[in-house]
Amino acid sequence: MEYTQVLLKPLLTEKTTLLKDAYNQVAFYVHPAANKLEIQQAVEKAFNVKVESVRVVRKAPGNRERQGRVVGRKPGYKKAYVTLRQGDKIEFFEGV
Repeated sequence: MEYTQVLLKPLLTEKTTLLKDAYNQVAFYVHPAANKLEIQQAVEKAFNVKVESVRVVRKAPGNRERQGRVVGRKPGYKKAYVTLRQGDKIEFFEGV
């Protein structure tokens, strides 16, 4: 799988901003079939950094309910928290 297919988009929330500042971690939405090794190689190739560890979180699809009735489905997703080597960093908003 190409690295452009593995990394779908960065996850930018208050929590991930705090993780980035405190622990040098960044978060990405990743392809559901990607494993830790593919995620590590994709981040290293895309951003020219070294990765120390990768943690993966899966969210299963669920029902969308309204007044007790199922009216649709919420999509599932997979995200990865990537810890970078000391001194490396990824800037998503440079010069803003």
